[in-house]
Amino acid sequence: MVNVKKSPGDKIIDAILYLLMAAIMLVTLYPFWTQVVISLDGAGAASTAYSSGLVLFPKEISFGSYALAFKYEALWNGYGNTIIRTVLGVVLSLIFTALTAYPLAKKDLPCNRIFTGIILFTMLFGGGLIPSYLLIRELGMYNTVWALVIPGMISAFNILILRNFFRSIPEELEESARVDGAGYARIFTQIVLPLSKPALATIALWVGVGHWNAWFDSMIYISDPDHQVLQVVLRKIIIENNTTDLTLLMQKMSNQSEFSGRQLQSTIIMFSIIPMLIIYPFIQKYFVKGVMIGAVKG
Repeated sequence: MVNVKKSPGDKIIDAILYLLMAAIMLVTLYPFWTQVVISLDGAGAASTAYSSGLVLFPKEISFGSYALAFKYEALWNGYGNTIIRTVLGVVLSLIFTALTAYPLAKKDLPCNRIFTGIILFTMLFGGGLIPSYLLIRELGMYNTVWALVIPGMISAFNILILRNFFRSIPEELEESARVDGAGYARIFTQIVLPLSKPALATIALWVGVGHWNAWFDSMIYISDPDHQVLQVVLRKIIIENNTTDLTLLMQKMSNQSEFSGRQLQSTIIMFSIIPMLIIYPFIQKYFVKGVMIGAVKG
């Protein structure tokens, strides 16, 4: 391996790039670190955290706010609804996106350009909020998880990514399988899908994060509090400052009544973030490969 000596100008550019990346990393991580510190602060310490400047370390580590949040029923109810929504959304999205993208990957498909154009049309134009609401209500999906899953089940962007990935698979593999008597269904399930794990994992990550963080559609289509997702519960606590249930819960637990609302907000935020932090490292190895192949090859 030949070592290329860098000029002073190259070294200056490298230093600037490193400083820029460090600044971006700091700006990105600091809000997250702030929530961690405030949620772990001892009772009462977090209420004045922002008034003292930068929040770097907890003054006194305590898991009391987490113990209190564990007893918050609305949190776990929202957790359950969000998990159901995310799992259903990812599974259905992968199934129907793959079933739509695979035929479009065949250049000899009749009217291929027309079908692709129709799909692209949906990226530019939509029916609007009010027609969508009326449609959801007339179909009987109001106040059900299907109102949160079905409308966004197929994304035109994801179809194009997966279609391009399918086209990158050598045609000789499918031709040899057809010679051996395999049909399209068997080729699709036993050859194409196993080879498409990077693209499928990438789309699963996009769809999963989207469903986990979504709140607006739940606020529009779900009126029953028992069916609300976690992000709507979080929104009521943080944006609407609706902490009535938490206040009553703190009053019942007299030994933990001194926790501030800001600290409980940070604790609940951490509860909502932790699942994505756990899942992402297992999918990340597929992420770059799936995006690059699906986006470049066509």
